[in-house]
Amino acid sequence: MPVKVKICGVCTVEDARAAVAAGADFVGLNFHPRSPRSVTPEAAGDIAQAVPGGTLVGVFVDAPRTRVEEIAARVGLSALQFHGDEDAEYCRGWGWRTIKAIRARPGTDLAALAARYPTDYLLLDSFVAGQPGGTGVALDPAAAAGLPVARLFVAGGLHPDTVAQVVRALRPFGVDVASGVEARPGRKDHAKIEEFIRRAKAA
Repeated sequence: MPVKVKICGVCTVEDARAAVAAGADFVGLNFHPRSPRSVTPEAAGDIAQAVPGGTLVGVFVDAPRTRVEEIAARVGLSALQFHGDEDAEYCRGWGWRTIKAIRARPGTDLAALAARYPTDYLLLDSFVAGQPGGTGVALDPAAAAGLPVARLFVAGGLHPDTVAQVVRALRPFGVDVASGVEARPGRKDHAKIEEFIRRAKAA
């Protein structure tokens, strides 16, 4: 089965439509206020009206549970991605599919860390101190050793020229890209989206 593709950090209706038209399985909306790709619930609602149901993933970083639930219900999210320092207890008991991001911090036993989380999926991202994600820094695929690839998204500096190699090496459930298909932060390059998805799914 072809790898699933999540185009993350989408900020406009046009970019969301382009991602879905190109074959994206998921569209990621970032609700972290300090991200250059942050969207308001109002903007997210407009995007939700423009794409098929079941595709929207909300990205949150150490957000209060009540805020996450309010936004998820208001926008109509199909999954929640926790991209901060949320613990295992925080990740339990949601009424949505869940994804927990883990970052490949040097010296961390990622397999042991991943085993703590009861989420539906995990997302492996590169580590940059002080930045929860979307850094463009490439991930060493070796960091995925011992992780459950059947429920793993791989992120971290992916772009059209590198995604096929990562998919062939790891065979993850999905790949996730933000900066690698951008014209500038918060605005996607539609040609890059198309090429990224084509190469990922052909690998």
